[in-house]
Amino acid sequence: MEEHKYYIYILTNKRNGVLYIGVTNSLLRRVEEHKRKEVEGFTKKYNIDRLVYFEIYQDVRKALYREKQLKVWERKWKIELIEKENSVWRDLYYDLLK
Repeated sequence: MEEHKYYIYILTNKRNGVLYIGVTNSLLRRVEEHKRKEVEGFTKKYNIDRLVYFEIYQDVRKALYREKQLKVWERKWKIELIEKENSVWRDLYYDLLK
């Protein structure tokens, strides 16, 4: 059986800026779409294209559950989550390209 990966991710426009949480089965492709402004709506309007956090799941249901969970978290908790793994808010997209 083929193994699938699903990602929840957090994008921003700058350190401590606007946060966007999403889920995808192709993190690299999805972040590239955000960077090229191909995704209409919130991320395009606020220039949100910096990947600052992500998690990987094998089960799409768990990924969707986690996305919903993070979306209702307090902003402070989301920032703490990001800074625990990425204290300088580096764009992790470039790490994925390596």
